Amino acid sequence: MKNRDPKVLRITQGAVIAALYVALTMIFAPISFGPVQVRIAEALCIMPIFTPAAIPGLFIGCLIGNMIGGGIIIDVIFGSLATLIGAVLGYLLRNNRWLVPLPAVIANALIVPFVLRFGYGVVDVAIPVLMFQILVGEIAGCYVLGELLCTALMKHGNRIFGEQADNL
Repeated sequence: MKNRDPKVLRITQGAVIAALYVALTMIFAPISFGPVQVRIAEALCIMPIFTPAAIPGLFIGCLIGNMIGGGIIIDVIFGSLATLIGAVLGYLLRNNRWLVPLPAVIANALIVPFVLRFGYGVVDVAIPVLMFQILVGEIAGCYVLGELLCTALMKHGNRIFGEQADNL
């Protein structure tokens, strides 16, 4: 396995993460969108622990998922940027698995409520309440499901992700 081209490996990993994000978002579409959401795909926000390819993978996956899910342009842009911010900062925190999901949780809780208010016209719920609702959903997706995924992947990280995961 040491003979793999690192560039091809990263592109492939990013593409697989993006595809998984889109698939999970669409499979669980009824709970992936709206003011009360638990996006199961957000469990993948733990992936920066294993590979830097998770950064573009999560961003592109969210971008495509939001487009396919019928998101308006402001949602596609800003929702995806929240995921990108979470992925970049999560990668910087990759040495502490408990902190990796935190940027995604915070970025989404701060950005998505404004998308809901100004993009979708959700005016019957106050911004702080929307923030709390998104925060709870993100904790469920990123921390609860993400940590289950992380625990499962820790056993086979170097076989799946190559040399980059040897230090796990």
